[in-house]
Amino acid sequence: MITYKDIYEAAKKERYSEKLQPIPKNFVKEVSCYLEEKKSVASKEENSFSDVLIKTKKQLENAVTLFHELLRRRRKKILNLVLIASETGISKLDFENMLLIEKELFEEFMKSIEYSDKKLSGLLNGEKEEGPENVLVVFLEDVNEFNSPEGEKFGPYIAGQFSNLPKNIAQIFLSDKLAESMEN
Repeated sequence: MITYKDIYEAAKKERYSEKLQPIPKNFVKEVSCYLEEKKSVASKEENSFSDVLIKTKKQLENAVTLFHELLRRRRKKILNLVLIASETGISKLDFENMLLIEKELFEEFMKSIEYSDKKLSGLLNGEKEEGPENVLVVFLEDVNEFNSPEGEKFGPYIAGQFSNLPKNIAQIFLSDKLAESMEN
């Protein structure tokens, strides 16, 4: 079972080290159990002015703060690792010290950077940038509420009202002359 001291020590190690520190794989689950236990003790209102209850509530607050600080510092280090990996091609640096969810975060960031680099490279090689996903239109007639093919609700719209609509939906109103595009 994890204790307040364990959370404090983990946050302290992370704070004073440049590298991602190893933490047990079940650390988050144990912290969750610890916090639940403290919440249940703190919620008992038998004697709301007792020293033990006040100390428990303060310890709970501090534990939550420390845990969030720990996660924030770890994320910052992971972002730095992503930047290093995107520049050097080394992507497994400090990988063994990451929790599973942190490894997934790292991989998603790497995919995003690779996608961004690919798009940027394409633009540098003369490829045209794709246009906007939405189109600003002004309605020429009243239109009742409707659902998109994806189930998203739109409207109702009144004549003279402006709306920024997805390209495929705006195209329907433009072709039926129910709306006019405000873009060139």
